Amino acid sequence: MEFYGVAENHLPPTASVLAVCAHPDDESFGLGAALSSWAEQGTRTSVLCFTHGEASTLGTADGNLHRLREKELAVAADELGVATVRLLEHPDGRLTEEPIEQLSSELRRALALVGASLLLVFDEGGITGHTDHVRATEVATAVASDVSIPVLAWTLSEAVADQLNDQFETSFVGRRSEDIDMVVEVDRVRQHRAIRCHASQSNENPVLWRRLELQGNQEAFRWLGR
Repeated sequence: MEFYGVAENHLPPTASVLAVCAHPDDESFGLGAALSSWAEQGTRTSVLCFTHGEASTLGTADGNLHRLREKELAVAADELGVATVRLLEHPDGRLTEEPIEQLSSELRRALALVGASLLLVFDEGGITGHTDHVRATEVATAVASDVSIPVLAWTLSEAVADQLNDQFETSFVGRRSEDIDMVVEVDRVRQHRAIRCHASQSNENPVLWRRLELQGNQEAFRWLGR
């Protein structure tokens, strides 16, 4: 799938990236190719995850999802070369009910610990429309604006989103080519290994695998703050 009118075709060089996520697996399913690429370039990569993803409807036969998904995240992060993972205890599916001041304070603490020079997030609209994704990005952009560091958002092209929505009746949010700031060619080998570490969420997830197929070896990104 080709994109046009894109200003950049490589990940921006930076010393330390902090991925701000709502659920375990977001760092792999969505951000994994970028995180592993940065790690291979020598960039320090870290993950802050607000919930344990315990409300998922997938993997419910595998036992206590709260504990299971914490373990899956730890193994997946290792596969991606992530140096630091901070997993918080906010309720899955109800992140919008949590005070933004508290979420912002926790993000600031994580920023200080890892010395991040860039935040990596899901695009506005949460990619899938999930309100937890939207909230995590909202917190990240607010804090980044206060401390003056850039925010790069992983996004999907309108073409990929439309095909997924037509095929699966999903609610993916895509962007027109003129609204995408960069499209980067990626190697998905480490991302695929990390995804399989999240077995409770990936084994029976045809939408995930179809999205990756449609994306091929490209990832799209937008600047939310520079």
